[in-house]
Amino acid sequence: MTSPFTDFELMRDLQQDGGKIVLLVMDGLGGLPASLGGKTELESAHTPNLDGLAVSGSLGLSVPIRPGIEPGSGPAHLSLFGYDPVRYMIGRGVLEALGIGFPLQASDVAARGNFASVDGDGLITDRRAGRIPTEECVRLTAKLREASAGLFGDCEVFIEPVQEHRFVFVLRGEGLGGSLTDTDPLAVGKRPLPVQDESGSDEGARTAELVNHWAAHARSVLADEPRANSLNLRGLAQDPGLPLFPDIFGMRAGGGGGRTSRGRTA
Repeated sequence: MTSPFTDFELMRDLQQDGGKIVLLVMDGLGGLPASLGGKTELESAHTPNLDGLAVSGSLGLSVPIRPGIEPGSGPAHLSLFGYDPVRYMIGRGVLEALGIGFPLQASDVAARGNFASVDGDGLITDRRAGRIPTEECVRLTAKLREASAGLFGDCEVFIEPVQEHRFVFVLRGEGLGGSLTDTDPLAVGKRPLPVQDESGSDEGARTAELVNHWAAHARSVLADEPRANSLNLRGLAQDPGLPLFPDIFGMRAGGGGGRTSRGRTA
């Protein structure tokens, strides 16, 4: 049975020329009242423009993501733009790379990087390095890029700044792959975790070894920094090869406001 999420032939048949669609996604609106019996953020907000749109438009409810699927960055973004998050699994690293317009190749392994702060014992004190300014991120990624040149004989390393403490790490070479874990322990007071491969493949074992080697090298390069003296890698993955948004829906997508707004599907 064909899922409505992946019936791209039907989407192509429904294409129409002209017109524009604005998709406004407001994240983090599930807040609770600040005090017992009080109002939520939405109940307190002054929203004349949204109220006007509601009066003049059509209202309804949509559940874009499948039941039982945690709406993380990958599945949520895919579902919003009509892709089945079960069939097309995409890692955070791929989203981050595509979001800054990085020319990702099919065999590349991409990760979302976070600069972090650690103490003298190597324990994480701030998982985001105090949210350093983007200008500082640009300087640090340039420092890592220079230190990573020629680190691997048969693989290239790319490090690109994104925003604040965030950067993109890409490993390019032959024989890469696997199902790779994150280095972020998701808590302060702990050491960064080693990347492990959960696929059991030779490609996965090799890729995990390469990424761990680079991460250790990068942390040594950052050791003399006052705040961002360490890093973590999240969402290590390869591009799953999504069908392109314009080919399916006949629309040219443009973004604004989001960190991944320039991506292939956004």
